[in-house]
Amino acid sequence: MARPRRFASPSLVATTAAASWLGMMVVHESGHVLAAWLSGGRVANVVLHPLAFSRTDLAENPHPAFVTWAGLMWGMALPVAAWHVARAARWKLAYLLRAFAGFCLIANGAYLASAIIEPIGDAQDLARLGTPLWVMVPIGTAGVISGLAMWNGLGPKFGIGRDATIDRAAMIAASASLVALVVGMFAWSMLT
Repeated sequence: MARPRRFASPSLVATTAAASWLGMMVVHESGHVLAAWLSGGRVANVVLHPLAFSRTDLAENPHPAFVTWAGLMWGMALPVAAWHVARAARWKLAYLLRAFAGFCLIANGAYLASAIIEPIGDAQDLARLGTPLWVMVPIGTAGVISGLAMWNGLGPKFGIGRDATIDRAAMIAASASLVALVVGMFAWSMLT
């Protein structure tokens, strides 16, 4: 059922953005964890809290560059793959995953491309490990551009534009995703 966009549009945009931020952190950190396990590393702690920046601490890390790159690459590739699966399955709300994938591409790409100004987090680790700027910046920039391209044309689905409407199921899905992520992250923080 389509709804008028007056109040629904800002609500859907904000809810999707918040869920995308939290989901991006979960996917990004899962890339670090998976790579650590695959390369013989040992995870000491994963910080996932809705009010903090996520982080993966390793007790042993025999392949630090691999583990660092994996968070960024997995953080971009998995959401894009999920969107492709949803689109191939003709899920009518696949555009929500498209918005999420675009967000993840932009966030991880900007994180990596930030190395040209002031490397922080993973970009700082990669620079310390010897990854040159001429590798990090183009990959990060490509991520940002790809994410913006994925967002292109999504406005009407989010109630933006003339005569645009919002599907009520999208409001429910975005809200349920946000609630599940917040509850899950609080639970994770209390259990670890």
